[in-house]
Amino acid sequence: MQNPSAVLATTSLLPALLCSLALSQTDAPELTSIVQQVEKAQPENRPKASYQVIRRYRAFGSNNGEITSEVVAEVDFQPPSSKSYVIQQWTGSRHGENVVRHILDHEVESQTKAAGSVAVTHDNYQFTYLGESAAEGQPCFLLGLTPKRKDKGLVSGRAWVDKSSYLIRQIEGELVKSPSFWIKKVHVTLDFGDVRGTWLQTAMEAVADIRLLGSQTLKSELVDYRSDAVVAERTPTLSRIR
Repeated sequence: MQNPSAVLATTSLLPALLCSLALSQTDAPELTSIVQQVEKAQPENRPKASYQVIRRYRAFGSNNGEITSEVVAEVDFQPPSSKSYVIQQWTGSRHGENVVRHILDHEVESQTKAAGSVAVTHDNYQFTYLGESAAEGQPCFLLGLTPKRKDKGLVSGRAWVDKSSYLIRQIEGELVKSPSFWIKKVHVTLDFGDVRGTWLQTAMEAVADIRLLGSQTLKSELVDYRSDAVVAERTPTLSRIR
């Protein structure tokens, strides 16, 4: 004869199991819909006209957190897939300039690849729905990112997706492939936002574990943005975006 207590326990678990199953079935379409909207928003919001940005990079040592080098770079983009850069000035350690050049070289190389090679799409990532959060004060969907292959441009971590525009506001995690033998791992935080009508990367922080040197931090910020028309009529000057 079956134990009445066991029957009661099994019966009491059924509602919880059915509720859990119902939640899973509800979450799946929501995640699929979010990813589809993200994939649609990215190409629709790629810049259609040429532009130029000025970025300031600052490198910090592992010991006292002091700035070891500072680099100012001009980056030019000509759609659909041409990007170039010029180092305008640098101070401090030459190592910092070399790191920035390496980053910009990779950025130029990635720009010339197929448009979706490092985009946040189902071709490049597996997604998990982590709930809702905020980035820069804006409500966002929080998605887990698991790269489908090892590529220096892909990040294993999380993405904050703006709930109204479905554009990426922030990506945070580790590069799935180290850019160099000398770098054990790199943890990055990438911020994106609207800059005078163009959706761009506005800031970056990369913390790298480097062989023989330990932890090193590199930060970048957007100092100036110039549209094609503005570039044609003005000479380069550094001015912070308001």
